[in-house]
Amino acid sequence: MQTVLVESFGGAETMTVTEQERPEPGPEQVRIEVEAAGINFADIMQRRGKYPGGPEPPYVPGMEAAGRIDATGERVNLDEGDRVVATVPGGAYAEYALADPQAIFPIPGEMSFDEAAGFPVQFLTAHGCLFGWGGLEAGERVLIQAAAGGVGTAAVQLASQAGAEVFGTASTAEKLDLASELGCDHPINYTETDFVEEIGSLTDGKGVDLVLDGVGGETFHESLDALTPFGRVVTYGAASGDTATVDTGRLLFENKTVIGYHLGRARSADPGRVLEAVPELTEGLTSGDLEVIVGESFPLDEASAAHEYIENRQSSGKVVLNPR
Repeated sequence: MQTVLVESFGGAETMTVTEQERPEPGPEQVRIEVEAAGINFADIMQRRGKYPGGPEPPYVPGMEAAGRIDATGERVNLDEGDRVVATVPGGAYAEYALADPQAIFPIPGEMSFDEAAGFPVQFLTAHGCLFGWGGLEAGERVLIQAAAGGVGTAAVQLASQAGAEVFGTASTAEKLDLASELGCDHPINYTETDFVEEIGSLTDGKGVDLVLDGVGGETFHESLDALTPFGRVVTYGAASGDTATVDTGRLLFENKTVIGYHLGRARSADPGRVLEAVPELTEGLTSGDLEVIVGESFPLDEASAAHEYIENRQSSGKVVLNPR
């Protein structure tokens, strides 16, 4: 089978397409014939060697695989041929991938494989950050950084439908239009406007109650600036490549809260808390009230180009790889 292999830490050019043996599922595993593999920024951070606890080269990347069950272990009670999407610790950039049954979700309704590959990580992260960790309530103001990205497009929809006033940042008019269409009340071009000043103007100096920040670095500190007293920031990534140091004195005197969210670690520590959102999300995606935004699809052998596309901030929504 064809796989993408990260041969060393570094740029996108470190990924090559290789031939490997098709993996055999263990007694408590399933094998998925992959139709679409989701690309997450965590894949890029791992490739750069900047992801804590990430794999050592050489390895096959990829955390989301959508396709059909191709084979099952003897202790697995799932049917071959079922359309599923799975979160995996790695190995999704391939024609076949192994997954644990508890990490598998039926594909909602008539959703395409490309769309399904953007469901688990994006929507569970967005829901957890907004509600399970962020405590968002109707009538509150929420700022979503990178509102046209994979998590951002999910978060905008969920926050809007929950009755929040939604502020969102993006870098182009096209991305801002997309965020607006999904329910963003106040789209802000951060390349042209100081978003902290803009939020201050739009809220009469009060700020927002909640910020979802997957960017890190200076954006994290500016997110704190945009908060109202007693507001909170949920930090779930560092797409800028830089983490940020929290000044606890500032939190103390400004009565602000910083909350960390990592989907994989949260699910390992308390799977029920994370997965309780699945029925609600599945219902919304099946009914059409929620939508997975697929921005671009690349063939498997163009994985390097797909990573560069994301790193160059050209992408909107979810970017996927198609092995077939």
